[in-house]
Amino acid sequence: MTELSLYILDIVQNSITAGATCIDIGLVQKGSHLTFSVIDNGCGMNEEMCEKVLDPFTTSRTTRRVGLGLPFLKLAAEQTGGTLELKSELGKGTSLVAIFDTEHIDMVPLGDFAGTVFALIQGSPDIHFVIIREHDDKEYTLDTDELREMLGEDIPLNEPDVLMWISDYVSENEQELR
Repeated sequence: MTELSLYILDIVQNSITAGATCIDIGLVQKGSHLTFSVIDNGCGMNEEMCEKVLDPFTTSRTTRRVGLGLPFLKLAAEQTGGTLELKSELGKGTSLVAIFDTEHIDMVPLGDFAGTVFALIQGSPDIHFVIIREHDDKEYTLDTDELREMLGEDIPLNEPDVLMWISDYVSENEQELR
């Protein structure tokens, strides 16, 4: 994958498949260090499976026999001098944290983060997403439960006007972070 946004889509889809109802996505940059995290309350994995999912020839999918998302994310982080840590507990969820050096020549770009958030909420409007984005001293948060509370129960988050507002909100905040 050529962008962090695509990794976010892949990892969050794994969380949704694992039955997560709450998914926290963090992109926090301090100086040249970017910490990328996805934490969910899905079914979790045992220690053996945590080790196996970092192997490209292990996948829980039945449509193909390889799973490249996590191994490639680990490689992308390590190529910048960073790391990837995966922790999980059966019945409690999974935590993935990857650290990147953004000044390294091999750093992959973020990509279309607003489009990624749009796609996640459009495809899974009932999931509680908490998206935290920080860049040095600037930050913003998008919490879908807060949006639901403001909109009321009659307006779903995947309503086109709501999705456009979310996309605009993320795009504007991303510009301010730069």
